[in-house]
Amino acid sequence: MFGIPAVVLAFIALAGLGVGGVLYAFFLNDIENEQKKAKRFSTIKAQSTDSVSRRAMHDRAAEAGKRKKQIQQSLTDLEEHNKKRAAGTTNPPLKKLLLQAGLKIDARTFYVYSAVCAVVCTILAYFLGVPPLYLIGVLFAGGLGLPRWIVGLMRKRRMKAFLEEFPNAIDVVVRAIKSGLPLNDGLRLIAAEAREPVKSEFRRIIETQQLGLSTPEACARMYQSMPLPEANFFAIVIQIQASAGGNLAEALGNLSRVLRDRKKMKAKVSAMSMEAKASAAIIAALPFIVTILVYLTSPNYITLLFTTNTGNLIIGVSAVWMSIGVFVMRQMINFEV
Repeated sequence: MFGIPAVVLAFIALAGLGVGGVLYAFFLNDIENEQKKAKRFSTIKAQSTDSVSRRAMHDRAAEAGKRKKQIQQSLTDLEEHNKKRAAGTTNPPLKKLLLQAGLKIDARTFYVYSAVCAVVCTILAYFLGVPPLYLIGVLFAGGLGLPRWIVGLMRKRRMKAFLEEFPNAIDVVVRAIKSGLPLNDGLRLIAAEAREPVKSEFRRIIETQQLGLSTPEACARMYQSMPLPEANFFAIVIQIQASAGGNLAEALGNLSRVLRDRKKMKAKVSAMSMEAKASAAIIAALPFIVTILVYLTSPNYITLLFTTNTGNLIIGVSAVWMSIGVFVMRQMINFEV
């Protein structure tokens, strides 16, 4: 081919292979060392990447554990604080009772009204022909029992109205936070636009903040004027969000849903226990109904209970036993949700 003998071509090929073999023999160690270095570098890089990922996972786990401990500590502190506050909610003092009922009077004015009520009730009982011995009981009942009963009734009605409006107020705060407004602006919006008594309670929170207290402390004070679990739940959510962080809008949205579910459960329990309540009311009213019917048919027969000492004793003992029965029935049908 091209006039070059085959022997020369073979010699050139053999010479090239020989030179290549010699060069490979000389550089074999360097090539192996480079391969070992590359392999070692890749191993070290993989190990460093794994250590970084493990360190990141460890840091995330440590951060999650730390936040969990903070939440648990916050819940423990709140539980202890709530136990101290709940100690005076069962039988609150008169000042707190008037505050919870929404009355803007002090204890001295209440005592004046109680004295006037006692005098009026005693005078009415005297003109109705109540014996003088029983006028003392009427005096104490009109001065100590009736005013406090009226305040307690007003307190229950105010709490019921608060529970009706409170979930709607929380929804307004959630929408305000989602729209970009801070929590304090949402609270001010409720204090200005909500219905009573939610409006007054949130206005009290704003006024407490203006005195220098933080938002969690101001919300926690709402439990003093509105001793309800729902108000306590709201204060706990605000306290946890302030101490441990988190999505406040989501937490308040969950709280609103829980409050509405509690309301539905209370309505369901009330409907299921209505038959027992009606039976208890009928049983409690039967003695009075029978007395009236007997008086209309045979007045001389029933008046012996009111005109003789033995009849008065029977009436007193019967009233005591009937009161005990009514109290037991009330406790049996009084379900707490």
